[in-house]
Amino acid sequence: MDATIYTQVKASIKRTLNIDLEHYKDEQMKRRLDSWLVRTHIETWKEYFYLLTTDETELERFRNYLTINVTEFFRDQNRWDQLRQDVLPYLIQNSRDTHQIGGLKLWSAGCSIGTEAFTMAIMMAEAAPLQRYSILATDLDRGALLKAKARGPYSQDDIRNLTATQRQKYITPTAPYHAVESLQKNIRFQEQNLFADRFDSGFDLIVCRNVVIYFTAESKDILYAKFSAALRPGGVLFIGGTEIISGPTKFGLQNFGISFYKKV
Repeated sequence: MDATIYTQVKASIKRTLNIDLEHYKDEQMKRRLDSWLVRTHIETWKEYFYLLTTDETELERFRNYLTINVTEFFRDQNRWDQLRQDVLPYLIQNSRDTHQIGGLKLWSAGCSIGTEAFTMAIMMAEAAPLQRYSILATDLDRGALLKAKARGPYSQDDIRNLTATQRQKYITPTAPYHAVESLQKNIRFQEQNLFADRFDSGFDLIVCRNVVIYFTAESKDILYAKFSAALRPGGVLFIGGTEIISGPTKFGLQNFGISFYKKV
């Protein structure tokens, strides 16, 4: 895809789907779009966008394709162990020291099909069963959110990191696998565009893992600033295992261990 066509496609996608591809890395997104057009067996993007004006099902399929979903329960297990053992006790104590009302306020930003939000709920049930909390789980992908709200179904790969005890307690016993209904009681799923929409505030923990890796450096900075503003003082941002925030102090953050940044 040459630069002229890509510019036109980006404009059409923003107009049709309200998704701004300027935030994404060009070469990666070009390859993804080229692959999609080949799959549709349509010759040109002009023809394809004409199809989208008349076919709501295809429009939704394309929208869901553009929002990348790679996820599983307890992805990068060692980082979740660190959250459970080190970060969560700190957050609980910090909320007590500051006389916070209403329990911990948690956010899964880019929650995809819900495995991350349900992972957070499992962690809370196991590590702090008496602690009050709420989880906001957001994503741009409507199809993924529907699956999250339905608590699945999840594949064997999705649940592979769960222990036998966790599977027995939190996942339905036979395929197709679903998270048990009790896990969802403190979770609110909501559609959200991370760039276009305003964020709530006062979060103790924001989990945004393996989402910003697809964005440009400038767009990452925009998001980190927004995440920092959404955290309460002492709140923690939890990012992906291969992600590093360059110069976190410019966002009011400081390193709090591998993959963790605390708002100062």
